[in-house]
Amino acid sequence: MNSKPSLKLVPKSKLPSLKVWLDEIVQKVETEDYIKDDPISFMHAFDNKEDQILAGFFAAIMAWGRRDIVLAKVNDLLQRMSYTPFKFISEFNDTATASLHGFKHRTFTETDVYWLIRILNQAILKHGSFEQFWVDTYNIAKASDLHFMDVFHENFFALVPETPHRTKKHIADRRKNSSCKRLYLFLRWSIRKNSPVDLGIMDFMPESELMLPLDVHVARQARILGLISRHQNDWKTVEELTNNLKLFTPKDPSRYDYALFGIGVLKIQIPPEFIVNSPLIVD
Repeated sequence: MNSKPSLKLVPKSKLPSLKVWLDEIVQKVETEDYIKDDPISFMHAFDNKEDQILAGFFAAIMAWGRRDIVLAKVNDLLQRMSYTPFKFISEFNDTATASLHGFKHRTFTETDVYWLIRILNQAILKHGSFEQFWVDTYNIAKASDLHFMDVFHENFFALVPETPHRTKKHIADRRKNSSCKRLYLFLRWSIRKNSPVDLGIMDFMPESELMLPLDVHVARQARILGLISRHQNDWKTVEELTNNLKLFTPKDPSRYDYALFGIGVLKIQIPPEFIVNSPLIVD
């Protein structure tokens, strides 16, 4: 079986000029106009912090496929919660289950939403809020020298141990080399400060610890630019890409998600001097 051609990394001499170019794209993409067509719009739609966090969590884990379809499906789910996610989830009972009947988004079904809501309900009851669950998880990880994402996955499903395996597949597991894209998308929305898009409403971890939310489009542009040397879209690649982006902005590497995403969406032509790997090799 033929192996894929090896990918080259951007030469260090090109980093300063590449940074300038990527920063210019971030300035074009990371604007208030970005919000309306992106799932983060559901966080901006609420004033209450807990509503923002819970709506954002569902919007992020359902951010899979065409954005217009994602927007419609997240809106459908929030409508079933009467647009009061914190009240609906914190008071969830068997009677409220009826409002979930018929929900479906790709492989998400009403069954998956039911179990995820039960878990979030327990997170609120046991920790006081979903935000505090994240805080406690982060602190446990730091104290035990375990990876934050590993502790999150373990503690999240420990809240309702009988959660079926099919539902667990919707929450990424780094221990299985998952990129954890949707979890870090939610964290980018919630942690990054001084952004016209990201809300920065949680502050339990520094922006420097955010990993890039890696999807196929971002990964493709990163490979062309020589920011990734691996063909797989997995956790090891997330680490490589994030570490390379820290060479540009150590305190806020995930800001370049806007640039790598924007290159594709805005159909920006990559200057020849920044093409490290041919698109033909990348594809």
